[in-house]
Amino acid sequence: MSKPTRVLTWIFVALGAVAAVAVLFHEPLLAAFNANPAFNGLILAVFAVGILVNLRQVARLQREVRWIEAFRRSDPDRAPKEPPVLLRPMAQMLAGRSRQANSLSPASTRSILDTVYLRLEESRDLSRYLIGLLIFLGLLGTFWGLLRTIASVGDIIAGLSAGSDALAMFDTLKEQLREPLSGMATSFSTSLFGLAGSLVVGFLDLQTGAASNRFYNELEEWLSGMTRLSSGSAIGDGEGASVPAYVQALLEQTADGLERMQRALVESDRERRGSAEQMAELSAQLARLADSQIELKNAVARMSQGDSQSGINDDLRAEFRLLSRTIAAAMNGKQASS
Repeated sequence: MSKPTRVLTWIFVALGAVAAVAVLFHEPLLAAFNANPAFNGLILAVFAVGILVNLRQVARLQREVRWIEAFRRSDPDRAPKEPPVLLRPMAQMLAGRSRQANSLSPASTRSILDTVYLRLEESRDLSRYLIGLLIFLGLLGTFWGLLRTIASVGDIIAGLSAGSDALAMFDTLKEQLREPLSGMATSFSTSLFGLAGSLVVGFLDLQTGAASNRFYNELEEWLSGMTRLSSGSAIGDGEGASVPAYVQALLEQTADGLERMQRALVESDRERRGSAEQMAELSAQLARLADSQIELKNAVARMSQGDSQSGINDDLRAEFRLLSRTIAAAMNGKQASS
């Protein structure tokens, strides 16, 4: 499986670009930050948390990939010691199973993939929430600054009087305009930091999502090689109908029973062929025994014709030796056939 840490290159490139921009425009950014240090400090803290969350997600995916590789190399009876986090249900389901083909049913594979997908999505929820939180804090600071601006302008208008000295009134107006300008600075600075932070964290989340999708696709390809396809898996493909769980289980049991029956039939046919060969061998032995009986009958006939005693004895001995060997061979063939 490919390593998710490859996306760290793009993540660090993006963070390096952000750091370069911050160094290049440090003076205006520092002035914007000082417009409202509390709000802007909170936004930067959320921004830092978003970076850490995405880096943690990539590190977690890397641990899961290492566990899968160790699991594929390990003994089926000895699973890796370090338990996974995202793949814990899959680890429990695959414990003690074969790592070869036809070791998982389609329902088991789909259950594993659905569980992993949900956990991957849940792990990205925090990053997505932080993106929305950065936008919310930027807008909240904007409206807070606008409220301060409107209140200050109202106070300025209420404090103006027509009978006062124009120069004094101008000086007073200039002093009082600092508060509305401060509110506008708060408004624009929080919008700047909030939207920029959400943009960067959104890019990091995009890279993390790409690593998660690649991990899920490669996991699906690996599990598909371990999935046993049955006839019941094709039901419901025509019009999107779903098969109940008990029907799926019944179909899988039926398929297993048919496979066992087929193996039994093949074994029975093999035994039948072996028995036929043994019977043919026994028939050959019996034929040789019949020939020996014919020869024995001929020897007895010669004895009855009055041959010499020595010749008769020699022929009789030879015939009896041949008969004993034939009977012994027939008995050995019969025992082997039984």
